[in-house]
This record gives sequence, structure tokens and C-alpha cells, in this order.
Amino acid sequence: MLKFKLKEVKSGPILHYPECLAAGWGMLSAAVTIGDARATRQPDPPPPRRRQCSLQACRVQFDEEFLETKEQLQKLQDGEHLLFQQVPMVEIDGMKLVQTRSILHYIAEKHQLFGKDLKERTLIDMYVEGTLDLLEMLIMHPFLKPEDQPKEVVHMAQKAIIRYFPVFEKVLRGHGQNFLVGNQLSLADVILLQTILALEEKIPNILSTFPFLQEYTVKLSNIPTIKRFLEPGSKKKPPPDDVYVRTVYNIFMS
Repeated sequence: MLKFKLKEVKSGPILHYPECLAAGWGMLSAAVTIGDARATRQPDPPPPRRRQCSLQACRVQFDEEFLETKEQLQKLQDGEHLLFQQVPMVEIDGMKLVQTRSILHYIAEKHQLFGKDLKERTLIDMYVEGTLDLLEMLIMHPFLKPEDQPKEVVHMAQKAIIRYFPVFEKVLRGHGQNFLVGNQLSLADVILLQTILALEEKIPNILSTFPFLQEYTVKLSNIPTIKRFLEPGSKKKPPPDDVYVRTVYNIFMS
């Protein structure tokens, strides 16, 4: 069952969204260890499950206010907490941030996960935008008719194998480093890892012809804070199920 959860947090962000849409945030709270050492949208498609991942990678402590009902969303809207009347919304540093990419960029920039100069930031942005194209297909998959879902899995696999994974395999093979940009963990790595892991849940052998991506995924997954996030008992949310779909429809589409 879904449960409503709200904690007052004085030093960390508060995230507002349905619990079933929360999976993406946790992995960007696990890289700020690395980064610091170096120096609420209405779904159409539904809000991405990637911000959890981002926060965990940054090792940012965060709390969540889960939306279970349309009334909870209406309360946020009536209170003028949502700039465009949509979730996700993140309360951080005295601000109420909306729009997924703006939230990701703010957290990544704050915690040194967005490159050291304009060239690196542009590369990170390109890699992130490309990966999100693939991730959006995964986000929409639970909302397809059951008879259409197997065909879409085949389509996703083809897109990943033909269009997206060869790009990152070539990058990693070309520079021989552990990360995509600047030989340090960035937002591009976090989003790519999140996407690979989500695809592997549906297609376990999706990386079978990409040895550099296989090694890359293992290395990133074993970064201590990310590893803890991926273990049972963490804030990582399970893959979307029928409850996830019903909750989204009940809150946003009823």
C-alpha cells in the first residue's frame, strides 16, 4: 500500500510527488561525497523516476511528501507552491523548484556534477538529453495496453542497441576513462546508469554486446553510496506496477 509521508527537514530537500513516481531521485544523494571532495509535473509523460537516483549520487539527504490523492495535489496548487501547477516540486535552499531538468541541473551544479567548464557542461547536457529520450520510453511503458507492452520492449531494445548504447560505448572506449566526461562522476553518468539498470530489469542481457558499458555499469554500481542505494531497504522504489498506474490516473487523470 502507498503511504503518506512528510518530515520536516531543515538542511535537506523535500520532494513532492506520488510515491509511485519517486524512483528517479535517490541515486544523485550518493555522488556528493565524490563531488564535494573534488572542490511536482503533471504526467504526459508521467514525472520521471530519476531524481532519487540523482540525489543519492550526490549524497544529499532528502525527504519525500508522497501524493496519494487528487486533493493533496489540489492543496499544493491552491497554496501557490507549484509554479506551473505541476509536480514534481522540490523544496531546497529556500526555493520551490519545478520542472525536472531545472531541478536536476540545480542539484548537479551545486554538487560539482555538471562539469568544470562550458565544454564539459555541454557534453554532459547532450548525453543527458539523449539518454532521457530513451528513459521516456521506459517511463511510458506501464501506461500502454497490456497487449502492446511486449512489442514496446522489443522497440526499446532496438533503440538502445542501435542508436544510444553505441554512442556511449564509443565514448568510453575512446578515452579509456571511468566516466563519460572529464574523468569524474557527472549527471550524465547518473542518468545513464539509471536508464541501464531500468532496461536490465526488462531485458537482462541488453549490454551483452557492449563490454565497455558492462564494465562501466559495474564500476558505477559499486560506488559505495550508489551501492547502498541499490541494496534492499534503501529509498529506491520498485519497478512500476498496477498500483503505480492506478495512482497516477487517480491523481492526474480522473
